[in-house]
Amino acid sequence: MAEEEAPKESVLLVLTNHSELGDTGKKTGFYLSEAAHPHDVLTKADVAVTLASPDGGAAPVDPKSFDLSDEANSVFWKKFGNGDSDNPQVPKTLALSEVKPGEFDGIFFAGGHGTVWDFPTSEDLRAVTSSIWTRGGAVGAVCHGPAALINLKLPDGSLLVKGRKVAVFTNAEEKAVKLDEVVPYLLQDSFEGMGAEVVVADNFSENAVRDGRLVTGQNPASAKKAGELFVEALSVGK
Repeated sequence: MAEEEAPKESVLLVLTNHSELGDTGKKTGFYLSEAAHPHDVLTKADVAVTLASPDGGAAPVDPKSFDLSDEANSVFWKKFGNGDSDNPQVPKTLALSEVKPGEFDGIFFAGGHGTVWDFPTSEDLRAVTSSIWTRGGAVGAVCHGPAALINLKLPDGSLLVKGRKVAVFTNAEEKAVKLDEVVPYLLQDSFEGMGAEVVVADNFSENAVRDGRLVTGQNPASAKKAGELFVEALSVGK
């Protein structure tokens, strides 16, 4: 038998560790399809995927996203989930402090409301992302995942997203799900404030944007397309 070829590229798929939805008493986490759909696209493109999170260990699934009738969700859950539908988690993720950025060609941030709390405050996340980008790697994010890029500066002091086209969960979408007064900030406002060009589509419709090696998607409906554009972006820095 011929030996299997090694994957062409290796990427990090980053999930949130945060499970509390502000002061509501409700649970949040990462949005299952926003990890599962990009993971499906990447693995089918022969890209090796390593699950990571700011702190490592368990990554909670947003209960509202726990839909196993979606095939990609089901496959992802069977491979990585803890098997507990009452408290769904991915029990094992690599801490970003343990990541060696030089081993990865890209980093992709899954969404879910949990990300708006722990992604922007993680020094390890900023360091790993900046290193991968500076080395010519791809950076991707979907829905609330772009929270990882808030105030993320490159070695020259410039903001990674300034002057670039991005898609993020919009102000209108946050208001539509009645969480605009629960989250600590609105993504669209934050990115416009950083000088990014936010590309806005209708609420909950597919909208994924690639600006060179940067890929972003607006919402859950954009997760698959964002994954596809991220595969394209991986080849840009080659």
